[in-house]
Amino acid sequence: MIRHLRPLACLLPCLAMAGLSSLLLACGEGPDGEAPPAAAPAPEAGSAPAAAGGTPADLPLGLLVAISKFERKDGKPVPMSELMLLVREGGAWKGTPVDDPESNVFHKAMVYTPPGEAPGILTLGGTAAVLKLWRKGAGGLEPAETLWKEDFGGKHSRMREAEIGDLDGDGRPAIAVATHDQGVIAVVRPKAGGGHEVEKLDAQPDIFVHEIEIGDLDGDGVLEVYATPSEPNKLDGKPQHGEVVRYVPAKGEGRVVVADLGQRHAKEILVEDVDGDGTDELYVSIEAAEGGELEIRRYDAGTPADGGFPIATLPDPMARFLTAGDIEGDGVKEMVVAAKDSGLWLLRPGDDPRKPWAATLVDGNSKGFEHAAILTDLDGDGRDELYAASDDRKQINRYVWDGTKLVRETIFERSSPLPIFTWNLMPVPRELLP
Repeated sequence: MIRHLRPLACLLPCLAMAGLSSLLLACGEGPDGEAPPAAAPAPEAGSAPAAAGGTPADLPLGLLVAISKFERKDGKPVPMSELMLLVREGGAWKGTPVDDPESNVFHKAMVYTPPGEAPGILTLGGTAAVLKLWRKGAGGLEPAETLWKEDFGGKHSRMREAEIGDLDGDGRPAIAVATHDQGVIAVVRPKAGGGHEVEKLDAQPDIFVHEIEIGDLDGDGVLEVYATPSEPNKLDGKPQHGEVVRYVPAKGEGRVVVADLGQRHAKEILVEDVDGDGTDELYVSIEAAEGGELEIRRYDAGTPADGGFPIATLPDPMARFLTAGDIEGDGVKEMVVAAKDSGLWLLRPGDDPRKPWAATLVDGNSKGFEHAAILTDLDGDGRDELYAASDDRKQINRYVWDGTKLVRETIFERSSPLPIFTWNLMPVPRELLP
């Protein structure tokens, strides 16, 4: 039975916060604000040599890299969409860009298999807000079907986040989707005769939803959908109310607050069985306010909304990527926190996973406003590698466990001096790509 999709499962380098804010405000409201679409420039590709540790010359899986990049138009930096297809062939990493003139950002891309069809690549676009399924064609990767497109009526209109799972318990995939900026939570389902239909579970005016997670915290076999609604983005660090909410589509259960964060907020959550007890947990990345620190908090089924178990406190204003996997191949999972300024952190639970976890800094030079990261096993050796987009350095790096630590290999670098925002990384079978 399909459970939920796991990995085969906003925007400038920090010149200075003031400079970042100026450019972001020039392009739109907050780090997710984008300017109108512009014509795509010439493609950019890159490669990196093999790692000293012996990375295989060819890998069966590649990476989908969802991007908003900037190019100059009439003397101004203008954001443009790019889906980079990053693969390893012949001993080198190669990146091939794909754009969408209809949108100026890809917020996410992932593999999706409609019932009775071959798998394709699902993208989430912004301005226009559109879900598209792409397949190989004569001209490369081409849009094959629009699953959902809508103008939500706010200042921005974006498909911001989605996860795939068997939300109805019928063995068929459904897509849980979150939007900017009208706080829409929806389920997109394949129809028996073809095509897709949309059920809106919720909508809140002037609310951004950055994250969707699917899981089963109470262990009843029915999947829940978790989301992070918040007010439009702020960059000044002042208090901003935050919460995590839950929906259970199969039971017709609407919005329930499961984590009330008071005057702090979260734009990243993770729902996964990290401690290996057979039941999912909810992990919330609570952003700092007024000069405080980042907190990672755990919630189990039945944890009071005003409770939770702090498992890590890190010296950073925020982290917008939490990812879990098994870096040693020993059947025990770890968590990586991709923090904005302080770098990549490896967290390991102890005997009591509800008490603080051991935290180790993996790479203090990997940074970015989003700092997209994923633990996934592209080489198929039974150990997850860590992939992270260090947008401040315009790099994508790969980290492999060498027995004592995670060792970095730079697999892609950009030459453009203009900003880049990497929104997501996801694995993809090589045969789905041109």
